Amino acid sequence: MDHFIYKDGVLHAEDVSITDIARSVGTPFYVYSAATLRRHYQVFDEALAGMDHLICYAMKANSNLAVVKLMGDLGAGADVVSGGEYRRALAAGIPGDRIVFSGVGKTRDEMRLALENGIRQFNVESEPELLALNEVAMSMDTVAPVTIRVNPDVDAKTHAKIATGKSENKFGIPIARAREVYAEIRGLPGVKAVGIDVHIGSQLTDLAPFRAAYEKVADLTHGLREDGHEIIRLDLGGGLGIPYETSNQAPPLPLEYGQVIRETVGDLGCEIEIEPGRLIAGNAGLMVSSVIYLKHGEGRDFLILDSAMNDLVRPSMYDAHHDIVPVIEAAPGVEQAPHDIVGPVCETGDTFAKQRNLPPLGAGDLVAFRSAGAYGAVMASEYNSRPLIPEVLVDGDHFAVIRARPTYEEMLARDTIPEWL
Repeated sequence: MDHFIYKDGVLHAEDVSITDIARSVGTPFYVYSAATLRRHYQVFDEALAGMDHLICYAMKANSNLAVVKLMGDLGAGADVVSGGEYRRALAAGIPGDRIVFSGVGKTRDEMRLALENGIRQFNVESEPELLALNEVAMSMDTVAPVTIRVNPDVDAKTHAKIATGKSENKFGIPIARAREVYAEIRGLPGVKAVGIDVHIGSQLTDLAPFRAAYEKVADLTHGLREDGHEIIRLDLGGGLGIPYETSNQAPPLPLEYGQVIRETVGDLGCEIEIEPGRLIAGNAGLMVSSVIYLKHGEGRDFLILDSAMNDLVRPSMYDAHHDIVPVIEAAPGVEQAPHDIVGPVCETGDTFAKQRNLPPLGAGDLVAFRSAGAYGAVMASEYNSRPLIPEVLVDGDHFAVIRARPTYEEMLARDTIPEWL
C-alpha cells in the first residue's frame, strides 16, 4: 500500500501534486510519503502484537534524518551497519538502548563510539570481531551486550548479491559452530551474550526460507539454554520483499510473516527483534524525472531522462525493475509504445528499462519511478559530477525538502588542489 495516486489526472503524493513539487525543487528528486512510512511500520507492529518485540528500522534502506526521526517517534529502534549510521540514529533522536549494531567489519573506533553513547547490542559476525570487542570493552571498564549472528545455510531464493544466509556468504558464523563460540564468550569478561541473531537476505518473496532459518534458531536456543546461557532476545533480521512490479503476485504480508515467527520461536519466551527496511521505505518513495529528449534510434525509441544511474543504481547494479509512470495520467485508450528509458551518463549501463510501454511523452514531461524509497538516495553518487538529487517529505497537504541539492560550488569546494600544482 502507498499514498501515491492520481487526482484529477495528476499524480499526487498524499495531497500534494507531484507537479507542484517539481516546480518548487526542480527535477530529478526523491519524494517520500509520511503516511506510507507510518502505515508500513504499523503493519509490522500489528503482526507482532502480543509478543514482546522491537522493530529496529534498517537504516541502510533510507537513512535520511527526517525518515529516521519519523520511525523513532513511532517507537522504532534502529539497525545500523556503520559508525555514520549510528551517529545518524542518535541525531534523529533514537536512543542508544534501541540501536543494534550489525555488519561484518566493525572497527574498534566504531565499537568505542557505540559503547560510549549507548547500544542495545552488537550483532557479532566473527570470532576476531568478538575478541576485538572484548578488548575495547575491557579498556573502557564496561561489558558489551552481544548476539552472535549465525549463518544457517538457508537459500533465501533472492538475488545473489543480496543473499546473506548461505554458507558461501561472508555473513555470520556457521550455525554448527555457534555453541562453541558461545562457550568462548564465557571466558571473555568484556562481552555478555544476550541472544541470537540471524538474517538470510533481502527482497524475499517466499516465507519458507524464513521458516527454515527460524526453526534452526529455535533448536539453537534450546541447545544454548542447555549449556547454561541466558538467551533472552532473538534478532530475526529483515528481508521481507515488496512488489516492484504491480503486475506480479504480491509478496507475503507482514501478518503472515509474523505468524511464521509465532509458530517457530514464539514459545521460547524471548523478546523478538526484526529489522525491516525495504518493506517500510521502498513503496513509500518515488523518484521523479523530466524527459530531456525523445530519440528515435534504429528500430527503437529512447526516452532520455535527467536522472541517471548515479541517482538510482538498482536497475544497473541488480537488473532491478521499477514501474515507471507518467506524472500526467494518460487518457483512457491512448496508444502506448515501447521505449528504452535511459539517463545521460556516458555508460551503456545507464539504462533504467528496455522496451517499456509508455504513452506518448516528450521533452519536459515528468515521469515517476515507483518503489524508489529504499536503496535509492542512500546508494546515489556524484558520478559524472552530477549533484545528488533532493529528497522531499510529504505529510498530508504540505511538503519539505529534507535534503537539498548541493550547488556546483559546494561540490567543487570539497576538493583541494595542492600548493605545488
